[in-house]
Amino acid sequence: MQAVPWGEVITRAPQVADGARKLWRAVARKPAAGEAPAGPAPVAHAADPPGQRLAALEASVDALQAQMLASSELIQALAEQNAQLIARVETLRRRLLGLGLLLGVGLLALLLPALRAGG
Repeated sequence: MQAVPWGEVITRAPQVADGARKLWRAVARKPAAGEAPAGPAPVAHAADPPGQRLAALEASVDALQAQMLASSELIQALAEQNAQLIARVETLRRRLLGLGLLLGVGLLALLLPALRAGG
């Protein structure tokens, strides 16, 4: 099992969250030509008249844009949750380190009188 490089994860978490926000903003700003269809987008075939093919392609683009927008919103939400999780893990790591140091000092305080009496 490989150790997680928490230092890197913690330092890069804000960058990941900012990147997700920028992606969401960029995708959300793109103008939609129309509403995405409720069902799957129609597929254009070579035998179809050009107007139908164009309409089918536009519907496909609209559906893909709606999916991209939904995906970017999900990515943004996950990045924000990840940043919060990393902040909490860092807090717990610091507390654990502090408790470990406190425990070490306490053990040393208990053992010193026994070592002096025995020595």
